[in-house]
Amino acid sequence: MKAVYPTLIKKSGKDYVVYIPDLEINTEGKDFCNAIEMARDAIGLWCTGENANNDNLPKPSTGEKAIQKAKKEAEGIVDFSDGILTYVDIDTDEYRRRVLNKSVKKNCTIPGWLNEKAERQGINFSRVLQDALIEIVGSN
Repeated sequence: MKAVYPTLIKKSGKDYVVYIPDLEINTEGKDFCNAIEMARDAIGLWCTGENANNDNLPKPSTGEKAIQKAKKEAEGIVDFSDGILTYVDIDTDEYRRRVLNKSVKKNCTIPGWLNEKAERQGINFSRVLQDALIEIVGSN
């Protein structure tokens, strides 16, 4: 799923603090560009965490509603309503593929004779297992 969320960014000292009202999450960046990157990553993490089902994602609001929400929630914390309003896009499917593509170690057992033959032929066991699993379950 692709979405674009209104995001408020405000300079705070040397850094830039970020607020994504629709998801009620904050992050920060070293500069404005990094703040946008961190916002995209925060949205992606939020979407792949306990909210992993695209059907549960909040519909992005308008910029005006995001500012109103920031004003309402500003009591006692940073007031983002006067921050820079920008829009941050996310492709949740692509983000999941990238994040969930980290290798996981698995242990499997094969007959000794098969192990010897495969090693003599220089077969990469991990590659064979990955290829077989992809053929069985598909690549998505």
